[in-house]
Amino acid sequence: MKYKPLKMQPAFKDYLWGGERLKEEFGKQSDLPVLAESWELACHTDGKSLLTDGRDLADLARQDKDGFWGQDCRGDSFPILVKLIDAKRDLSIQVHPSDWTAIGPLGEQGKAEMWYVVEAEPQASIYYGFAQAVDEEEFWRRAQDGTIIEVLNRVPARRGDVFYILPGTIHAIGAGLVIAEIQQSSNTTFRVYDFGRRDAAGKLRPLHLNRAASVIDYAPLIPEDCRVNSRAIFAGFEMAEMFACEYFRAFRVDVHGRVDMGTDGLSFQHLLCVEGAGRIICRGSAFEMRRGDSYFMPAALGKYLLEGDCRLLLSRL
Repeated sequence: MKYKPLKMQPAFKDYLWGGERLKEEFGKQSDLPVLAESWELACHTDGKSLLTDGRDLADLARQDKDGFWGQDCRGDSFPILVKLIDAKRDLSIQVHPSDWTAIGPLGEQGKAEMWYVVEAEPQASIYYGFAQAVDEEEFWRRAQDGTIIEVLNRVPARRGDVFYILPGTIHAIGAGLVIAEIQQSSNTTFRVYDFGRRDAAGKLRPLHLNRAASVIDYAPLIPEDCRVNSRAIFAGFEMAEMFACEYFRAFRVDVHGRVDMGTDGLSFQHLLCVEGAGRIICRGSAFEMRRGDSYFMPAALGKYLLEGDCRLLLSRL
């Protein structure tokens, strides 16, 4: 079989805190009046990104799972989800379970995630863990009376920052940020506080305090950006490992010219362009790429070239 880079068409979400930047700055074409998220790489019941011919990632697996997904994809479900998020307003204060704490009658799974800050307005920040020791009784009181944010760390977020959100960590993306999120393929979120906002029907969005209380880590957290694990600088490009965990590995690739790349058969790769423009050259064909574009690179693709002046986020297992 001849493999090639596959351009992805995202699934879109219109959550009430979203804005217009994904349309205006990242070329996303959607009829939604508010565009909060584009799911760039997704094969989840709540949203699927598609190839230009209408197939999804599950269709590729049915055709040739090892060739497309890779030998390290042992389960039947696609393992990661990659999003672009435009937070015009603060997201809800929330928490995600781990694989262990998510086990229950609803068949949920854990959600570990990494944030890369693509754009940040001045004074933008995130909520990231408790700033002081909090017990379950205080958590319930503050979640119900709206003072929960008083005991959370509010951490400045700047373009290029990286944060890893460990399951159990209370958190929220703040207003004025565009985030690239790489995560487990899960949509399990327990909402703790939503600033009293109402949806389009005038109703308060539901909270999930019982579930949140059962999975949250009450210990205080000293906020610190995830540090680059390794960094390599060569003529024409720089590559840095932003984060690695049992669920995914994420790299930042800065191309200033030309760089040889390739897949190893063990895992697919996903390329998301967050700055500049370039192209992928593979088997004599060129695939243009600009800010906001996203490509799925089959595990059996082998060698390819990146060319241009751009910053890419590369995700893999």
